[in-house]
Amino acid sequence: MKPAPILVYSVLRLLAFLLPLAILWYFFPIFRELWWLAAIFAALIGVSISMLFLRSPLSEASADIYARRRTRTTAGQRDADAEDDALDKDPALDKDQALDKDQALEKDSGA
Repeated sequence: MKPAPILVYSVLRLLAFLLPLAILWYFFPIFRELWWLAAIFAALIGVSISMLFLRSPLSEASADIYARRRTRTTAGQRDADAEDDALDKDPALDKDQALDKDQALEKDSGA
C-alpha cells in the first residue's frame, strides 16, 4: 500500500526543519542559549530545502487533495443541482423571468 502523498510531504517538511535545527543546536553552542534564533534559522533553511527539493511531493499532495475535493459533493451542491434541474424542466420557475414580470407590472402601475 502506497502512503498518502500529504503524509509523505508533511514528514519531509518536518525533517527539513528538524534536521537543520538539530545541526544548529549540536554544532553551534551559541544556539543552545538562543534557541529562538536557531528555530528561525532552521525554519528559513527548511523553507529553502522544501522549495528546492520537495516540488514533486508537493505536486502529488496537491493533486491528491484536488482529486478528493472534486469527487466529494456537498449537500449544498446537491441542492443547487436539484434547483437547476427543476428550472431546466419548468422555465416558468425561472427567477429572472419572474422578476422581470414583476418589474414590468410595477412600471405599468406606477406610470
